[in-house]
Amino acid sequence: MDPADSLRAAAAGDQTAWEAIVDRFSGLVWATARAHRLSRDDASDVAQTTWLRLVEHLDRIREPEKLGAWLATTARHESLRVIRHGAKEQPTDEPDLFETPDDDTIDRLLLDRERDGLLWRAFARLSDRCKSLLRLLLSDHEPSYEEVGAALGMPIGAIGPTRMRCLDTLRRSLDLQELSR
Repeated sequence: MDPADSLRAAAAGDQTAWEAIVDRFSGLVWATARAHRLSRDDASDVAQTTWLRLVEHLDRIREPEKLGAWLATTARHESLRVIRHGAKEQPTDEPDLFETPDDDTIDRLLLDRERDGLLWRAFARLSDRCKSLLRLLLSDHEPSYEEVGAALGMPIGAIGPTRMRCLDTLRRSLDLQELSR
C-alpha cells in the first residue's frame, strides 16, 4: 500500500494500515530526532510525540502522498522544541550499532572493533551538518530527498552534492588515519 492509501485506511481505523505506516517511517522519524543530537531518551520522546501528532492529524493531512516529509518535518519541529526547552545536545558513541554475531572469533571481533573505532573517529571530525545528513540517509527506511530536506531544513538540490562532499571528507579522514598508523 502506498502512504496515501495507508493513511486513509489508518484514519478509518485500520490497525494493519497504521502498523504499515509505523514500520515504513519509524526509521525516518528516529533518524530525524537523532540527527539533532538528542539523547536516546529525548529522541524517543520526540518520536512518540511525532506519532501522537500524526494520530491527532490523521484526517487532516493535506498531501497524504507526502507523509514521509510531513513526519520528518514534524520530528524536526519536535526536536527543535526539545532543544529550546532545555534539552542538551549530546554526542553519542552508540556501540550497539555495530553488534556482531556471537559466533565470531576473537580476531574478527578485534578487527571489527578497530575498524569501527577508526570510522567513528573520522565521523566525529565531520561537521554537524554532515553527521546529521549521513545519519539520516543511512536510516533503516531509505528516505526520499524530499523527506531528508524536510527533516534537515535543506534544499533538495543541495542534498546530493553535500552528501558527496561529506563522504569525500570522511574518506580523506580515514585515509589520513591509515597513513598515521
